[in-house]
Amino acid sequence: MVVQSTPRAAYKISGRGASQIAASIEAGIADGHLAPGQALPPIRDLAGELAVNPNTVSAAYRLLRDRGAVETAGRRGTRVREQPATTPRNLGFPLPADARDLVNGNPDPRLLPELVFPRGISQRLYKGEVILPELLAAARARFAADGVPAEHVVLAFGAGDAIDRVLSAHLRAGDSVAVEDPGWGAVYHLLPAMGLTAVPVPIDAEGMTPDGLAAALKRGVRGVIVTSRAQNPTGAAVTADRAAALRALLAEHPGVLLIEDDHGADITPHFALNTLTGATAHWAHIRSISKAYGPDLRCAITAADGTTASRVAGRLRLGAGWVSQLIQAQVHRLWTDEQVQARILDAARSYTERRELLIAALATRGIHAEGVSGINVWIPVPEEAVVVSGLLAAGWAVAPGTWFRVDTPPGVRITISNLDPQDVEPLADAFAAVLNTTGSGGAV
Repeated sequence: MVVQSTPRAAYKISGRGASQIAASIEAGIADGHLAPGQALPPIRDLAGELAVNPNTVSAAYRLLRDRGAVETAGRRGTRVREQPATTPRNLGFPLPADARDLVNGNPDPRLLPELVFPRGISQRLYKGEVILPELLAAARARFAADGVPAEHVVLAFGAGDAIDRVLSAHLRAGDSVAVEDPGWGAVYHLLPAMGLTAVPVPIDAEGMTPDGLAAALKRGVRGVIVTSRAQNPTGAAVTADRAAALRALLAEHPGVLLIEDDHGADITPHFALNTLTGATAHWAHIRSISKAYGPDLRCAITAADGTTASRVAGRLRLGAGWVSQLIQAQVHRLWTDEQVQARILDAARSYTERRELLIAALATRGIHAEGVSGINVWIPVPEEAVVVSGLLAAGWAVAPGTWFRVDTPPGVRITISNLDPQDVEPLADAFAAVLNTTGSGGAV
């Protein structure tokens, strides 16, 4: 569900060949004439309009599917994806100026540490070290403390970039990947753009369910992406018992690529890491620093097996070359500054307080909410569109669950990082009022 204006159906698709037709549709998506979720004309209808063979239109639609721009939805036909990979814009819905934004997933800017770049700092030149030795040592120490093997460490430009690079190092178009459901929407959009197929695996408060992962492995998935803690959107965290069960399953499929996303490491100190690394031959444990230190520090530190690390590092060398050592130096300073680390712990406590206050306030109104870690709370609801629209009318913007789920029941995500404690009760009241209006009385 995406709240949006009525699509401009008058957009005229043009072209004679498959590539021209696909380019015309991409242009319509990029400039907003073809909106997320909008149906494209049936193949035979568009072929007749353009006076081309239906196979030409079919080939154009296939090109767009391969690029992650459209999806085929059975009887619903071919539609623009909710987040097309070919558009430069972030798609969503416009927020009224007076609405509180609990949608965006950002950390609280008031809790981020100050960035300080010393004067006279030397810049790295070509052929220098790819990773600063002091940052490498600090990263290895952090990984080792959590039981993650760290002989091989590589850098990337954020968690999404690291996942992209690790997948590219091993998988090819047509391969399938087990992903959490509900899960990080960016992964659901990335996979089709790479020609990969997402296989949704149910999760609960402890992470991926063993039965769900077993079913996905039986289907022949080539990769598995797991969030260690602060799972987006549900706040789930992998417990020790769950990690043992998942490791046992993965050990029976050593050729499967494991990607462990631990982007919430620094904002979930109360929840120990229960790593799955080493259960398969090829794996990567990714730590983005965006949530704790700021999204503009485009840096994710990744420990991986030797083959994966060498492939990722080699591909990076042929493209961007390296992550700026100005950023690397900043990350090392933030990691080793005692005052900064104290501030990060305070931020983690603040996020925990806000999350727990909201869950408790909703519970007193008979509303079940989920979230044991991180900055998001997931709330099952009977109808996403009604709840999102009703809360927006009351001045609260929350994210529809359809951005994050495939087969799981409806829900909404609330990012609590910008929710002040005094706002919790008014938000809970508004939520209860919306549910009562729908006739559910808070029950789902």
